[in-house]
Amino acid sequence: MNHISMIVAMMICIILSAYFSATETAFSSLNRTRLRTIAEKGNRRAVLSLHLCDKYDKLLSTILIGNNIVNILVASLGTVLFVELYGNKGATISTVVVTIVVLIFGEISPKSLAKENPEKFSMFSAPLINLLMIVFTPLTLLFTGLKKLLAKLLKTDSNRKVTQEELLMFVDEVEQGGSINENEGSLLRSAIEFNDVQVEDILTHRVDIEAVDVDESKDEIAKIFTESGHSRLPVYEETIDDIIGIIHHKDFYTDGGITEHSVREIMTKPIFIPPTLKISNLLKLLQKEKTYMAVVTDEYGGTLGIVTMEDILEELVGEIWDEHDEVIENVRKIGENNYDINCAMDLDEFFDMFDITDETDSSTLNGWVMEHLGRIPDVGDKFSAHGLEITIKAADGRRVNEINVVHTPVKPEKGTK
Repeated sequence: MNHISMIVAMMICIILSAYFSATETAFSSLNRTRLRTIAEKGNRRAVLSLHLCDKYDKLLSTILIGNNIVNILVASLGTVLFVELYGNKGATISTVVVTIVVLIFGEISPKSLAKENPEKFSMFSAPLINLLMIVFTPLTLLFTGLKKLLAKLLKTDSNRKVTQEELLMFVDEVEQGGSINENEGSLLRSAIEFNDVQVEDILTHRVDIEAVDVDESKDEIAKIFTESGHSRLPVYEETIDDIIGIIHHKDFYTDGGITEHSVREIMTKPIFIPPTLKISNLLKLLQKEKTYMAVVTDEYGGTLGIVTMEDILEELVGEIWDEHDEVIENVRKIGENNYDINCAMDLDEFFDMFDITDETDSSTLNGWVMEHLGRIPDVGDKFSAHGLEITIKAADGRRVNEINVVHTPVKPEKGTK
């Protein structure tokens, strides 16, 4: 074989190396939904690409076999060529030149191009790779058998389940890749983390419960229904710690106005749950009991709060507003690094906003503020924590309703990068 023939053969091998590298990237990063849409329009190559995706292990084995064959060939031809041209130094020169050429033109460039439009390239490469899968069948069967043998010897689990962390990482990657938008990504994360959320994370605390005494006048109950906008109200006897029922708006009002029946007659029996119950289990319980609301009790049997079907749905899809809800902004920016913050804001969200890591026993922003002051704050009280200057703007003697936060970003020390 003369030098020109060797160079031509090496070029063909590099082109094939680029083809195999690009094909591997295309099939590993394509969007099946997008490809299926193209296939449904009658594109035969898209149909073939989907068929190859279903045989991904065999496809990958074929690609690796083909890529290794052409890379070994180009390295061997390069060594022979450069030894003939440069003698003893030829082997070293060949190693450097062939490595650089294969990396640039056989690996990096084709993979980058295929990553930009994986569906298009997978359809382009499908016919040839499908043929090669048939040609390399004996080799792929051999390697598949070796793989199973090694897996058995090493006792690896081929059916390993994907972890929650891996799923969340995958959602992040897909979102960054542009296949889904931010809202879709948030919905997927909420669905993945749904089983980890407990009732105590989403309940309405006892101090925020709109409830009525069982002996309350009907006019007063009607007023509470009107002012709160709620369709259901818990009913307690003497104190909020003794909730004995739930009354529904439709049972309280009849065609003729307010019902003539007593509150005890129209209220339904509540269900009681612990704060540690997973909301996924609560959802099933509410569906089974055909009820909308549950009472959350503490370790002493008192009322910790209530949780509704809407609270569970909001954990999945975000805040749900109706015509009766008063839209409250948790954060209002009033100046450079200066914010007014509603203490109903989630504590983790507050920490994320200011990039805070804090070991705390509190689960609410209100509790965190009181933890730092060591008492129930008064309006005007101030304290500093984690580079934040915090001033109490609104409090009612039982809890903090609003704080002002001035954030002083930490400046890097001189001489550090």
